[in-house]
Amino acid sequence: MRAAVKDSTIAASVMAVLRCIKCQGRLNEGEEAIQCTQCGASYPRVNGIVRFVDSSNYADSFGFQWQFYSKTQLDTQSCRESEIAFTRRTGLTPDQMSGKLVLDVGCGMGRFAEVASRNGGRVVGIDLSLASEVAARNLAQRENVTIFQADVFSLPFAPESFDYIYSIGVLHHTPDCEAAFKALPRLLKPGGTIGIWLYSGYNKWYRMSDLYRKVTTRLPKRLLHALCYGVVPLHYVDRALGSIPWIGKSMSAAFRYVIPMSTYGNRHWRVLDTFDWYSPRYQSKHTYEEVFRWMEDCGLDHMRVMHDPIGVQARKP
Repeated sequence: MRAAVKDSTIAASVMAVLRCIKCQGRLNEGEEAIQCTQCGASYPRVNGIVRFVDSSNYADSFGFQWQFYSKTQLDTQSCRESEIAFTRRTGLTPDQMSGKLVLDVGCGMGRFAEVASRNGGRVVGIDLSLASEVAARNLAQRENVTIFQADVFSLPFAPESFDYIYSIGVLHHTPDCEAAFKALPRLLKPGGTIGIWLYSGYNKWYRMSDLYRKVTTRLPKRLLHALCYGVVPLHYVDRALGSIPWIGKSMSAAFRYVIPMSTYGNRHWRVLDTFDWYSPRYQSKHTYEEVFRWMEDCGLDHMRVMHDPIGVQARKP
């Protein structure tokens, strides 16, 4: 039986920065919806989540995968991989979040919102897909987390609302990654920090997968998901090739070039990663030069390259 999404009032600190996506008017909260005090627009609460979009649109594959893998990537007492990835890709650390208002753009099932909120950050997560429901269920016990279903191109927040903004592995799945990024800095407070992580455009190992994606993105999601289980035995083929003396590394690299797939150790994570690569409608790759230009266009400074390419952090003066 599915755990219920918490259906509590929105924290005052979050209500204070919420705005109507139609007229930027202030919003009042009711039991079944929140309503604009200026134009009267109403945004319903469905399954405990306030919806600022009518449907999941091009993000339906993420709704599917996070309903299926609702807890696979959540940290546990014995595994802190999401926390490690959070810091390596954004340059932010969970302890920085304490008492700060933080925006998670494309929260998915709540993997990184859990990390950011662990030490007391007041996290607002948005996702275009129905993964927002999964995140709300996963983080139902965190009073410092609020999840909305919303679109990065039409965000329901006042300018200069957040101390920190991060987006990890999401903006490159929008129709226009540059425009998606440029929608975010205006929401930062002066002195606030933004950290993003995008797919790298420097190497070309993904050329074959780009060809395959012309087909895979059109397949029914359940069929594609079933096909992704093929990476389970292929992973062991790759390992066997890699163990061949002298030529093993070259053979393994050639194998993964022809059949690009996740090589993660956990088989469930491996299937999830492969589905995540082949299912989204949009998938762009980028360079540091591009991202630096976007940040300069937005007036950001103190740009820093992170450990995992391509991750970049910057500050709003």
